[in-house]
Amino acid sequence: MRRIGLLGGMSWESTAEYYRLINQEVAARLGGLHSARVILASVDFAEVEAMQVAGDWASAGKLLAREAALLEAGGAELLLICTNTMHKVADEVQAAVDIPLLHLAEATAAAVREAGLSRVGLLGTAFTMEQDFYTGRLAQHGLDVMVPAAGDRADVHRVIYDELCMGVVREQSRRRYLEVVDALVERGAEGVILGCTEIELLLDPDDPGTQVPVFPTTRIHALAAVDAALGTTQGS
Repeated sequence: MRRIGLLGGMSWESTAEYYRLINQEVAARLGGLHSARVILASVDFAEVEAMQVAGDWASAGKLLAREAALLEAGGAELLLICTNTMHKVADEVQAAVDIPLLHLAEATAAAVREAGLSRVGLLGTAFTMEQDFYTGRLAQHGLDVMVPAAGDRADVHRVIYDELCMGVVREQSRRRYLEVVDALVERGAEGVILGCTEIELLLDPDDPGTQVPVFPTTRIHALAAVDAALGTTQGS
């Protein structure tokens, strides 16, 4: 079993989900008392968020690259950035290490294509929804990516930072997210990507309130990490 390096803390709420999902999946596949071999680097999200707001992606990239190098030095054999938004600096992180970076958007695109879909809606932070680093990566796989209208994007972003990253889960916000999903479906979305690792704290991917398939990126990324760590594919 290869040792997984988790670059997390952005926020720690969703990083905890990564740890839980990865260990649950290893136990399910291997049985008994098996658990995952994991190293975690957890950064101070307040520092990273300030860089995001300032548009100082260069400093953010250097910070995460340093942390990734520490994970590799500690014995990590593959690397995950446990946040969709910070894949904005994925190339800088990968350049800092010799171990493979398992890109979240690549794993998500593979899941969408496996489901036979091509037109999907995307929920995430404003950075993820409005900049090309993520939607462009999905488009490289032939996906037509739709984002919510401006007002809906603002609400989705606000709930992530003001509530979910703080561990606050509100039914009112869940209903608002479902309204945003419905609006994407009305515009032709065949499925919806939960493109922020915190969103799964609010929306259950199996929620009967969603009309189309939902792609939970935290779960997708975690299971892809187990595949890579075990050298298998799910179900093999």
